[in-house]
Formats: sequence, C-alpha cells, structure tokens
Amino acid sequence: MTHDQHLIAKSCGDYELLDSGDNEKLERFGTVIIRRPETQALWKKQRPELWDGAHATFAFHDKKGSWQIQKPVPDSWTVVRTGLPLIARLTGFKHTGIFPEQAPNWEWLTRVVRPEMKVLNLFGYTGAATVTAALAGASITHVDASKQSLDWAHENARLSGVGEESIRWMLDDALAFAKRETRRGATYDGIILDPPAFGRGAKGEVWRIEEDLPALLDTLKEIFSDKPGSFFLINGYAAGYASRSFTQAVESTFGEVGGEAGELFIQESSSTRVVPAGIYVRFVR
Repeated sequence: MTHDQHLIAKSCGDYELLDSGDNEKLERFGTVIIRRPETQALWKKQRPELWDGAHATFAFHDKKGSWQIQKPVPDSWTVVRTGLPLIARLTGFKHTGIFPEQAPNWEWLTRVVRPEMKVLNLFGYTGAATVTAALAGASITHVDASKQSLDWAHENARLSGVGEESIRWMLDDALAFAKRETRRGATYDGIILDPPAFGRGAKGEVWRIEEDLPALLDTLKEIFSDKPGSFFLINGYAAGYASRSFTQAVESTFGEVGGEAGELFIQESSSTRVVPAGIYVRFVR
C-alpha cells in the first residue's frame, strides 16, 4: 500500500471553494453561495469581502444547527461536478447532498469500473458514486438505511439517465445486508463504502464504527471477488481517524493488497490553500 497520497479536489464547473478560515468555509454550488462551519479551517480568511454575499449560513444554537437564509434559495437545484449532474439541497445536517472532495474518487471509478461488473455501494447516501459506476456500465446494489437518502439517490440516477435495470435500491442496514449476502453466496467485483461514525439502520440497528467496521470488513471479504480488476474503496470523514487507521484495518482483513491511501482535500479557487476533507483507502486486485 502506498501511504500518504493526497487527493486534491479542484474548484471547477458548478462548484467552487471561494474562501475558508475562522472555522468556516464559503462555497458556491451552482448559483447558490453558502457558508458553513469547518473545524479544520484554523487559519484566517483571505477574501472577507465575499462572505456577506452568501445566500445561506449554517449556524449552531444550543448544539442544534439550522440554516439562516439571507437570499432566496431553491428547495433543490442541479449542480454539475466533474460532468455529473447532482441535485443539491440544504439539509439539517449542514450538508447539501454533494461532497465535492469525492471528485478524484469518482474519476478513479470511471477508470476501474468495467461494463457488466457487479458493484456494491454501502452507506450510499445520495448516490454520486453509484451513478458514476452505473454510467461506466456496472450493475449496482445501492444500500442506505435512510429512505430520504435513497429517494435522493434515485433522483440523481434519473437525472443522469441511468436505467432502472442498472441499480438495485436497498433500504437496509449495511452490516445486516452484507451478512445476508454472505449467506446467499453473493459476490461483487467492486465494493464502495463511506461509513459514518454513528448511525441507525432501517430497523433501528445501531452502527458504531469503532465496534462494527472490523466486522463489516470481515463480512465484505467473504463477498468480494478475487478476480483480477476487482476494486475496493473506503472513505471516512466524521469519525476522526487517521488514514493509517483505515489502511491498517483494511490490510488486517484483506492482507497486502497494494493500492493507495491518504487524505482528501478541497483547494480554494483563488489560492493554493486546501481544506482537509477526509481519508480514503482504495485498491484494485
């Protein structure tokens, strides 16, 4: 495994990281500019004149967060990122449903996915990786425990013209689903997962990454194809782990697999400064 590889997502198309600092970031998603908390941004803002132009600001009050709307914002709108049209919305968790730092991983998927591959996307959320793999010709099983997220991902698939036959939508707990697939003798040529630090399954199952990720990796090993070209991609953000933690967890399950691991960053559009945005491990057999 090649360690400490930095994937830097550039500001391009409908997405732009305009500025960051003072524990915030200022971003443009299409025609909508938002400002939201960013604990990694310990530095000072470089372009303070831009911040008053935000359409919406996410702020915390008594540990609860909400959006403060300064200018009209649509209920939803389309943002094109690396050629992929995606639906953006302001959510109660400060997200927009689009994770621009993942652009290098989406581009990687377009290189490693081959037609007729079977791919499993766990914790699939709004489905950008699912749509990317489907457009490359794969057959996808998309699993998420939130019906709202599943519906959102379905919208994104339709927006890209992905046929219904390409994606199997599963409202389910990731670990429970993977265990059932093991019992069924299923195999997948590609596995994608972005596990949260904490979550609840569709039937109230509790997910705690420190307890459940090792068990999930062991289960995925059973259903991961050993064919040359099969690929594995795991991302992490909110759990606060170092890249080496994920790398060594993957290697302790799959052995020495080659590949690469490191951090994800988003670069400001008018400077070389970057905002840390997560970690990843990926490899191809």
